[in-house]
Amino acid sequence: MSKRKAIIMGAAGRDFHNFNCYFRTNQDYDVVAFTATQIPDIDDRKYPAELAGSLYPQGIPIFAEDNLPELIRKHNIDEVFFSYSDVPHIVVMNKASLVTALGASFTLLGPKFSMLKAKKPLVAVCAVRTGCGKSQTTRRVAEVLKAQGKKIVVVRHPMPYGDLVAQRVQRFATLADLEKQHCTVEEMEEYEPHIVNGSIVYAGVDYGAILAEAEKEADVILWDGGNNDVPFYKPDVHIVVADPLRPGHEVSYYPGETNLRMAHYVIINKEVEADFEAIEAVRSNIRLVNPAAVIIDAASPVSIEKPEIIRGKKVLVVEDGPTLTHGEMTFGAGVVAAERWGAEEIVDPRPFLKGKLVDTFVKYPEIGQVLPAMGYGKEQLKDLEATINATECEAVIIGTPIDLRRIINIKKPSVRVFYDLQEIGKITLQDALKNI
Repeated sequence: MSKRKAIIMGAAGRDFHNFNCYFRTNQDYDVVAFTATQIPDIDDRKYPAELAGSLYPQGIPIFAEDNLPELIRKHNIDEVFFSYSDVPHIVVMNKASLVTALGASFTLLGPKFSMLKAKKPLVAVCAVRTGCGKSQTTRRVAEVLKAQGKKIVVVRHPMPYGDLVAQRVQRFATLADLEKQHCTVEEMEEYEPHIVNGSIVYAGVDYGAILAEAEKEADVILWDGGNNDVPFYKPDVHIVVADPLRPGHEVSYYPGETNLRMAHYVIINKEVEADFEAIEAVRSNIRLVNPAAVIIDAASPVSIEKPEIIRGKKVLVVEDGPTLTHGEMTFGAGVVAAERWGAEEIVDPRPFLKGKLVDTFVKYPEIGQVLPAMGYGKEQLKDLEATINATECEAVIIGTPIDLRRIINIKKPSVRVFYDLQEIGKITLQDALKNI
């Protein structure tokens, strides 16, 4: 029987993991190509032979997703595997319709084929959407586990945007490691808070090899999920964060709804900012699809350094990039801080955009008048710095998980916003983690 010709649709994360777990040594398939979306400058590269294995001595080409119809026709593709996340259900089915109209099958690879089993206890923190508050939840989980005397190692969902071979297994123990391994702003935003809190972080491309290394130095492994993807490792405790500022999204995005249905505990975050009706709508949807899940009510209180710098001033707000782009939020902690501490006006950055940030706003016009901290490479980072310094404002509010002033030169008075998870109901994360 001839091999089934396959394409894997991805965004430099789940797609590579699915390949490594299911296809790398699978004699039944010939993976002709990856397609890439969401992340800039990923297409027109190769998944290298060093990672692809003996069945693929030339590596596997990566094309822009726009080329998918042409690739299906040219190579007479049998099956297309959809392997990225944070996508509305209707978009997934639109892509399925495109693929099947061209004669190929459309497949979602299930967790049974991609979840690796750890030898150590494993806690997974995931979300139903990007921007729900997963990062502060993960930090809170780490805090609880450390208080129990456990040595934790954090394994972060992949963001390999550089040299894939060099990034096969990455270990971060100090801030210097971030620079040494050429991390993007998005990577720093996820790794740096853990490092500052004394946790070791692993990430990369080959999550089987990463797991083997993490197990050597951990009592408990903490999976820090990203982009609302499902865990790469089978969790003993699966915690999923939902967002009442976007009620209904928990049951209308892929694979966020999968996370919701698999969860042992669901955190309804941001309850201070959300309307009661929205909170109850999310609670009702959780009960509908996963009645066995335990719900934890929570908030993410915002604090700020030197509030006098922004009081009565015209401010530029810089927010977490993926929250505004993939997550489709129009505000984050920076906007909350501007309103709470009396900024006179939030300045629209769009007249002052430089370089690739112009393209970002064309692609994501719903962002509005806040600035996403885009920095997937040196060029984008320079564009971010230039845009901030060109914007006609009196102060800058940094609403990102890291201090941007450490990596770019902001020439205006600036303040940083902080936010941490706070359980506000009877059930807490101590309850969820007491038996781990």
